[in-house]
Amino acid sequence: MTWSTPPGSGPLADAHAQLSAAVAHLGYTDGIHQMLATPRREMLVSVPLRRDDGSIAVYSGFRVQHNFSRGPAKGGLRYSTAVDLDEVRALAMWMTWKCALVDVPYGGAKGGVAIDPRAHSHAELERVTRRYTSEILPIIGPEMDIPAPDFGTSEREMAWIMDTYSASVGHTVPGCVTGKPVSLGGSYGRAGATSRGVAHIAALAMASRGIDPKAASAAIQGFGKVGLGAARYLAGMGVTIRAVSDVDGAVFAHEGLDIARLVAHVERTGSVVGFDGGDPFEPRGVLTCDVDVVVPAAVEGVLTADNAGDVRASIVVEGANGPTTEAADAILAQSGVLVVPDILANAGGVVVSYFEWAQANQAYQWSERDVNDRLEERMERAWRDVSEYAAVHELSLRAAATALAVRRVSEAHQLRGLYP
Repeated sequence: MTWSTPPGSGPLADAHAQLSAAVAHLGYTDGIHQMLATPRREMLVSVPLRRDDGSIAVYSGFRVQHNFSRGPAKGGLRYSTAVDLDEVRALAMWMTWKCALVDVPYGGAKGGVAIDPRAHSHAELERVTRRYTSEILPIIGPEMDIPAPDFGTSEREMAWIMDTYSASVGHTVPGCVTGKPVSLGGSYGRAGATSRGVAHIAALAMASRGIDPKAASAAIQGFGKVGLGAARYLAGMGVTIRAVSDVDGAVFAHEGLDIARLVAHVERTGSVVGFDGGDPFEPRGVLTCDVDVVVPAAVEGVLTADNAGDVRASIVVEGANGPTTEAADAILAQSGVLVVPDILANAGGVVVSYFEWAQANQAYQWSERDVNDRLEERMERAWRDVSEYAAVHELSLRAAATALAVRRVSEAHQLRGLYP
């Protein structure tokens, strides 16, 4: 039977379509295609919570381990009411390709709990995190699957996971998670690694188009961990940040937002809304602003067939996972927009997660300068590999990045052989 992309729409359909295109380009068999498309392990768990008022709530939790061919599974844990199994499957697959592309010895995984963290207290979130961790304990660990922060989680949740895991085995295991506080064995430079990588790749993309960062402008959709940091780093390069948005609204200033002041406002109020250094703006318009670079840095599926034709930027740098649908990709390509795919653009986080894991295994902490220098070298190497492959094979950056990653994973699998 010929393996084909499952029908439907959404992140999982897009992930399968990208894999199918890579398999066709590489000339792989249906069997190899099916092996690469199918997660190795999935766990669905019930996460009961006793709320602060004494009532009981029950949430759904997920952990998907897509591939182990290149090493332990690796991937973030997100808290969002939008989390479902198909989303986690897609994110785990993209994580496999991301790890292979930047040549870290991991396979891909992803986890999630279908919960709104903003609607729960600190104590409730701790109880949810510890219960979720206890449910997935059989399949995680420093040599099996290493969680990390993602949308709706942070180093706080990673500390709770580390403590819960360590208590279960009877000794402290810093390498069971990454993205934890530095005081608990976390890495210097990890908190801003994804943002730093996004900004560095954006600079390389601008250079490829002959754009001087000091004369460039950008808009950033999503002002959380990734978007906020990316804005800081891009502004530090001299890029004018004209618009940013978050879940509550957006703000715009044609001459450029004062990012330091905006960050202070967000830290004080929790949102970009109400910032007096810019004008209120329609959040959907951030993606179609008249700027050189757009950075979608929130959630998947925001650039679609409905708005891709209105994008005026010449470069899209995907700070989020899966922000561009397959249909939008085709429209942007026809318009000559350079789309830097997520598995390349936002790989800085997993690169420094790998550094953190390596430091935990060595019981030795690197300096922040060492971490940042090594991150920059990895990102530049990946950019060079993808750009050269795209030019030689006349592919988009996304197609080239996926093909390179799929080839590396497939080669590892075939070298290991198929267990009978």
